[in-house]
Amino acid sequence: MNPDFLATLTSPPVLIALMVAAGVTLVLMMLMGRGKEKPDPLARLKAEVRQGHAGEASRLTRKSAMSDTALDKRLDKYKAFLEPTDSAQMGEARLKMIQAGYHGKNAVRDFHAAKLILGMGGLLIGLAYILLLPPPEGASIFATAMPILVPTLLGYYFPIYWVNKRHGERQDQIARGFPDALDMLLICTEAGQSMDQSISRVAKELRAGYPALSEEFDTVSHETKAGKDRLEVLKDMGVRCGNADIRSFVTVLIQSATYGTSVADALRVYAAEMRDKRVMLAEEKANVLPTKLTLGTMMFTVPPLLIILIGPSVYGVMKMLSTADFGL
Repeated sequence: MNPDFLATLTSPPVLIALMVAAGVTLVLMMLMGRGKEKPDPLARLKAEVRQGHAGEASRLTRKSAMSDTALDKRLDKYKAFLEPTDSAQMGEARLKMIQAGYHGKNAVRDFHAAKLILGMGGLLIGLAYILLLPPPEGASIFATAMPILVPTLLGYYFPIYWVNKRHGERQDQIARGFPDALDMLLICTEAGQSMDQSISRVAKELRAGYPALSEEFDTVSHETKAGKDRLEVLKDMGVRCGNADIRSFVTVLIQSATYGTSVADALRVYAAEMRDKRVMLAEEKANVLPTKLTLGTMMFTVPPLLIILIGPSVYGVMKMLSTADFGL
């Protein structure tokens, strides 16, 4: 066997990486499990009821449902390691996942499991790269560890980046669509529909342009139909969306119901305020443009202009100095 390969394989960084990879692989095997789980009869019955027939599509659906249930059971065994133990931290993590659009009850656990699995996958990829393409002799520990650390960190932080990206996009979509939703809600209310009917109609109309906001209004409509108090449901919507305008909208509705004023009048005033706020935000963005254009102009226009104007003079001075006789 090649002595360089043996020296690389027995170097301290590679040995440490191999031990870490072995430990991580054992943890992954423990998490995923190797034995077959018995299918849940209740899940199978539910799948049969949802399908309503015993065709091939029904069998495939039952297999998928049973495999998902088996995976959930495997992860449930290690939920103490994949979920925050503190109730406050768990509530914050769950709220963050809901605001990013992941409403499943196991969203937090799946998020941490994805970080663990992708991190270990990146670690294994880095180890395979080191073993197949060993670093040159005399390479530093940093150069040897970088091919292992980079894919590991990328795999670990990719779910965090993805959730934060989804969270930001969803918040922006809700903020942009809420003024239009208020206008539609006002129109439906003034047309004689009740608040519940108006919310259901607005959710239907917003589905094409603002699906995140439409989903929130759909949730409000379904929870109201299920018997929950409308104001409590709207408060929950404000918490889920994480938007100050929606929380203010809920406060307006509570005050209208408390003092017995017209909901349509309250919506009209608040919708006008939201339109004014949208105009002010647009003006704010427009006022920032001259500053950004000035910075770009200074960076890309002034240096070439200086070269054109001052360059010939500098060249002439340098040529004069090179040919001048100072009597030395």
